[in-house]
Amino acid sequence: MLYPLKFKPILKEVIWGGDEICRFKDLTPARTGIGESWEISHVKDNVSIVSDGELKGKSLEELIAVYGADLLGKKVIDRFGTNFPLLIKFIDARDSLSIQVHPDDALARKRHNSFGKTEMWYIVDAAKDAFLYSGFAESITPEQYVQSLEDDTFTNYLQKHEVEPGNVFFLPAGRVHAIGAGCFIAEIQQTSNITYRIYDYNRKDSQGNPRELHTGLAKDAIDYKIYPDYKLNYTPGPENKNQTLVHCPYFTTDLIAGKAAAELPQTGTDSFSIYICLSGEAKLTDENNYSVAIRQGETVLAPAQLQSVRLRFKTDCKLLKTYIG
Repeated sequence: MLYPLKFKPILKEVIWGGDEICRFKDLTPARTGIGESWEISHVKDNVSIVSDGELKGKSLEELIAVYGADLLGKKVIDRFGTNFPLLIKFIDARDSLSIQVHPDDALARKRHNSFGKTEMWYIVDAAKDAFLYSGFAESITPEQYVQSLEDDTFTNYLQKHEVEPGNVFFLPAGRVHAIGAGCFIAEIQQTSNITYRIYDYNRKDSQGNPRELHTGLAKDAIDYKIYPDYKLNYTPGPENKNQTLVHCPYFTTDLIAGKAAAELPQTGTDSFSIYICLSGEAKLTDENNYSVAIRQGETVLAPAQLQSVRLRFKTDCKLLKTYIG
């Protein structure tokens, strides 16, 4: 029988990683240099493993093979097949990440036989003066893009955003972006590991070599348009309600701000639902009265076959709920 599932985090040690992920997730022994925790993943060689209950030790791959639409939802299967369509991460940037872009579905399929990557960021925490790049502040042509990399002026064209907790950025495929030092982020993205690195501040890798750039590949993937705003402007809604932040073809994400001792029912949508706990603690109980605690830094997958679940907030609690809407 399916039930709300937790998975073992897949921790990624990278040159720009910090020491906040283990603290945030209360993992011991604490490790430094961890830049990402992949919470739910169906990326090849990085497939999530169930951590609790009767299905402990089973991979997401095995669950999809056995349970199919009961896990994912019929409409999800119809669109994405047996590929789990989302990758959920926490990201801790001690140093700035490279400036990059991701291809859309058509280009990724043509070049890599892969999905493209549309994503969103929720700023969980941010150091003083932390910032990120998203989109262009000044008009640039493909030819100017190449020239600006040669003369080291590319960042002059980018829109810089100072950030604080609660900020949200939606990043459709094709948007140039980079996470700056001091940002701690919850990321929701299409299942894809295709990244074109555009600029890396002339840094060297651990062997002293320049990091690989993908100037030519990125040139055809970039959306060169300038948009009025790149940050999602929203007013936090009432407590104990679902507030939709992002609704796009690839995912819908709601923000839930729960008050201690309150209860909030959730109904099924013919899609799995993913609950990402940003702060506090809650209990998630399904229609069969199976309960699982979800604490800060934890992620729970509610299978599509569950017609209803209810959240009871042990403390004031903030969660993101993501599903295919």
